[in-house]
Amino acid sequence: MNEGTLGNWVNLDKQAREGTRGLSTGDVAELTRLRAENAELRMERDVLKRSVVLWVKEATK
Repeated sequence: MNEGTLGNWVNLDKQAREGTRGLSTGDVAELTRLRAENAELRMERDVLKRSVVLWVKEATK
């Protein structure tokens, strides 16, 4: 077994775990970008939810 083969196995396993197996390089890049954007949007949504809760608490004092 040489390093190249082991490296290929590691890359295939990593892709399988990330759900990118069978995707082109461009698709993997877009998927990575979309996942990052999704995480950012979730954080922004959570901040807005907390802001609304604080606003409602303040308004009902």
